[in-house]
Amino acid sequence: MKKGDLLWALALSLIIAILTIPATHHLFITLTKNHPYLMGFVKVSILATLGELLAIRIVIGDFVKPVGVFWRFFIWGLLGMSFALIFPLFNSGVRTAIEIGLLPSFHENTIVTPLLISAAMNLIFAPTMMGLHRITDTYIELCNGEVANFKNVSLENVVRHIDWKGLIGFVYLKTIPFFWIPAHTLTFMLPSEYRVLAASFLSIALGGILAFAKKKKK
Repeated sequence: MKKGDLLWALALSLIIAILTIPATHHLFITLTKNHPYLMGFVKVSILATLGELLAIRIVIGDFVKPVGVFWRFFIWGLLGMSFALIFPLFNSGVRTAIEIGLLPSFHENTIVTPLLISAAMNLIFAPTMMGLHRITDTYIELCNGEVANFKNVSLENVVRHIDWKGLIGFVYLKTIPFFWIPAHTLTFMLPSEYRVLAASFLSIALGGILAFAKKKKK
């Protein structure tokens, strides 16, 4: 095991310990309820960055700091803040649609309602979010993560460098129906304070899936 593997595993173990030790677990729940946007930023930025590092480790065989890691971390945090709003928005919206007869009604103890919530969120919100994230990632890469280069990269150049075939053919048409909708169905079966956290852990799993797919393609 390489040093990077050990550090990555220790970081993940520390996070799991914080979530399982009663005192820190209680603090986590309290902060999540009282500061949902801040905690959304923290949870997603940290865990999604760990997912990106894992993907790099799988593809090239070692942990290497990604280009513009600070900006990637920051973008993930902003996305985490959006999740803090989007999760309850779709949860309440789909349940309201069921109540007024716009969607079929099922008992709350079934998996169908969480499935409908997950499907709505991933078919309506996820494509826009994923596309925006691909744009920001490409922009960071073209700027080489340097603020001084930001003004030298045009939107046209960013759009031209995006792998649209991969985004649509794999990310949209494969990961959404076969990974995200089933995974978030389970997420919406959890208590609300754990949902953004669960999505953050799922980003680690998806990072591994995407890395293996990229490695296989190469």
